[in-house]
Amino acid sequence: MTRIKYAAILTCALLLTARTAFAADARVTIDNFKFSPAQLVVDAGTRVIWTNQDDMPHTVVEATAAPTISSPALDTGDSFAHVFTKAGTYQYYCSVHPYMLGTVVVR
Repeated sequence: MTRIKYAAILTCALLLTARTAFAADARVTIDNFKFSPAQLVVDAGTRVIWTNQDDMPHTVVEATAAPTISSPALDTGDSFAHVFTKAGTYQYYCSVHPYMLGTVVVR
């Protein structure tokens, strides 16, 4: 095997490994006016997907003065995704029903 072929194979293997390490998804279901799970613990680089299974519209909004996570109104079956790149605790709520609370803890 030539050096060029070996380098190309090694590069492809490294790229596939790196993509796999950051391709994680975690899911939160919105149903019966609750986020489930209410607290989710994920690694940095994880994409969290919220899916509304309720018969009412809901949102996902970070509970800070200047939210960086803010979904549009999600109708039944709609989803919203956000990739968490930094460690920390992210609290969120539904702006339509503010008593609906959730937390994502990023390691």
